[in-house]
Amino acid sequence: MLTHVRSGMRRRWVTFVGSFVALALGVGLMAATGLALAATFGAPERGPERFAAAPVVVRATDHLRVDTPTGTRSKPLRHPGPVRAPIADRLAALGRTVEDRTFPADVTAPSTGPDARVGHPWPVAAAAPYRLTSGRPPAAPGEVVVTTGPGGDRLRTGDRVRVRTPAGNGLRTVVGTVAGRGFEDAVFFTRDEAARISPAIDALVVHADATAVRRALGPDSGMDVLTGHDRRRADPDPDRDARALVSVNALLGTAAGITLFVSAAVVASTFSFAVAARRREFGLLRTVGATPGQLRRAVCAEAVVIGVLASAAGAWLGARAAPLLVGRMAEAGLAPPGFALGDASWPLHTAFWTGVSVATAAALVSCHRAGRTAPTEALREAAVDSRVMPVSRWATALLVLLAGVGLPALALAVDPGDLLGRKSYVTRPMLLIVGCALLAPVLVRPVARLLTWPPARLPGATGVLVRENTAAGVRRTAAVAAPVLITVALAATLTGTVATLEEARATEARTATTADFVVTPGPRGRPPAPAFVEAARSVEGAVVSVSRSTAVTVREEDTALVTSEARAVDPARLAAVSDLPVTAGRLADLDDDAIVVNEEWLTTRVGDRVTVWLGDGRRTSLRIAAVLATGTGDNGVYVTPRNAGGASVDRIDIKVAEGADRRAVAAALHTAGAATDTRVTTRAAWLAANGPGPDDPTRTGLRMILGIALLCTATALANTLVMATSDRVRDLAVLRLAGATTAQVLRLVAAEAVVAVGVGAVLGGGVAAVNLLVVRGALALLGVTSGIVVPWGTLGLVVAAAALLAALSAVLPASLALRTRPVELAGARE
Repeated sequence: MLTHVRSGMRRRWVTFVGSFVALALGVGLMAATGLALAATFGAPERGPERFAAAPVVVRATDHLRVDTPTGTRSKPLRHPGPVRAPIADRLAALGRTVEDRTFPADVTAPSTGPDARVGHPWPVAAAAPYRLTSGRPPAAPGEVVVTTGPGGDRLRTGDRVRVRTPAGNGLRTVVGTVAGRGFEDAVFFTRDEAARISPAIDALVVHADATAVRRALGPDSGMDVLTGHDRRRADPDPDRDARALVSVNALLGTAAGITLFVSAAVVASTFSFAVAARRREFGLLRTVGATPGQLRRAVCAEAVVIGVLASAAGAWLGARAAPLLVGRMAEAGLAPPGFALGDASWPLHTAFWTGVSVATAAALVSCHRAGRTAPTEALREAAVDSRVMPVSRWATALLVLLAGVGLPALALAVDPGDLLGRKSYVTRPMLLIVGCALLAPVLVRPVARLLTWPPARLPGATGVLVRENTAAGVRRTAAVAAPVLITVALAATLTGTVATLEEARATEARTATTADFVVTPGPRGRPPAPAFVEAARSVEGAVVSVSRSTAVTVREEDTALVTSEARAVDPARLAAVSDLPVTAGRLADLDDDAIVVNEEWLTTRVGDRVTVWLGDGRRTSLRIAAVLATGTGDNGVYVTPRNAGGASVDRIDIKVAEGADRRAVAAALHTAGAATDTRVTTRAAWLAANGPGPDDPTRTGLRMILGIALLCTATALANTLVMATSDRVRDLAVLRLAGATTAQVLRLVAAEAVVAVGVGAVLGGGVAAVNLLVVRGALALLGVTSGIVVPWGTLGLVVAAAALLAALSAVLPASLALRTRPVELAGARE
């Protein structure tokens, strides 16, 4: 048996090389994504930065902790409070204390544009520690010390700069510089001026024993005492790397799953076609006495040999490609800076054994067919596929399709919002894709007949031959169409769903926002200046509504804390600048004792009271004044400024009053914006600026996933068509003997390959259409009225690339085969 396996592999090396490449590529991609995924599990945390040299740091707790019957639950607070003056005074008795204040301080030098920085009092610089590289500390209100870049040439001692702070703009003199430490660009003021600009104490450095500090504060002070590594919690956005790694983890997990799915489908299709193409060989073996069991063992042995060798090669390739993948993700902004591979080896073992398992499983399915080959198959001369679908495949396909349709239907009836989550719209289409791929041999013939009907009516024999050959070689056509089906379905479903959801969110924003002008934080992330708010309110004919971004937390079913995004608004002005989708109650009833919720909340009856924790951790009971439709999930919670939890103004909506001069109002607003360095945008410009861009992380991740799918599809197409064309050399020779020229034969081969790609594209488009209709149905049930966005450009590129590759993969081996005399080819036997 082993001798037969070796001779068979030497004789049909084209088939096995193609399977080897397809499997090695899939294993390599799984290994690379697995290694990058493993790096997200053990990424080291940053050490303390702002307070690396501070012995003890005291700050208000940044987590809400609530006791429940199942234990204490914790959630991050959106707006931790300040260190109160009595606490600062109490701790000053234990030892020297240094007050830290952090506030925006944008610097504009004569030779540069605005530079976004943060301000601090100079005494806290030693906690980092910062050291003077030139000049002296600030000693007067108009003096500052600034950080400089690696070259030290951004700002120099003696420069006169304009500094914008929450207290206003003013000219200041740079009296000293310190080397930047990489985590912030800072401006240091005198202690008194920093206290005037930002009265609240954000943190307190205490030069005393930590135990004594905790004893002085007591158990219920609401303060955290940070020492050692915990001091990093007082750094700016200490969880930024963790959040970024969670996103990377989800992206790589999705990519690895899709890689496994596509690779398994491609390898299974390749093995199935390879076994079907060898039925004459198996028939001859049966004629000379081979048993069905021997044939099955031969096929399985071949698969194991290919699986082991290809998986080993793929693991080697993955180990070499993983550093490139990690580096590219960091460059694209998908991963945090410093993201690097670890020393984990389990992804390589997992990818290797997965590849071997996939090859063996594909062979087990195919070898059953090989064992059923009758000796009479050796007498077949025509490559006409008769029975292409066994009963077991029919049953599996129908069950998978039933699940693929039934699960979304159930979700539409129970929880349509669940269908809009990334995990759902990435994994849900797989069942439909698998079901259609299993039914491909049955669906190929009618779809191919439909696609080839117009060419068959044209003069000449090419169109008729394409139609008949495609219909006769169902297995060959299905093997080419299957990977195209998978890729087109994935591309259309993923990109179409993302685009449809983006359009739905844009539609909601256009409907909900009726203001004529919108002011939000600019590219530097700075909130609107208080001086601009006062100036805008004084503009005649302008209805100004200021709001704050905050959060509220509720305890659901006494077991879980759920935090919802919230916006603190002025109820009297809200109706003038917005048109929210209210399903119950009235927005006008919102007051300091009330809250507006959406339909996702457990309690949605108007008038009921709910216990919530505000952004600063305060607990309060509020009455439900109105309920909003869930929509795409962006319809959050509304409270009043009293319940904003210490949030600052981050958005201003301005409506031109009825009868007022719009041009005059716009001119006055732009004048006020120029005076306060505030950008005023029209509603249309704001909507356009807040839409997704071409480099949006979601789109970048989708491009990576689709690139993986395309790579697997390209390998499968090339592999299958090279195998199929190599097996048809006698048919091509007969055409040449019948009078066809070489160019006509090559055009026929290319046309058949393109038709097979078209069949896959049509079937994949049908699967995508069903999935997009499910998304559209979920949006309709959630009250969102927007159409389906079909990514025609992406689909066109995918199909065109597949058609070009298929044509080349069919024409090249055919042209090489036709170099031999047709008489010799026609007389050849396997």
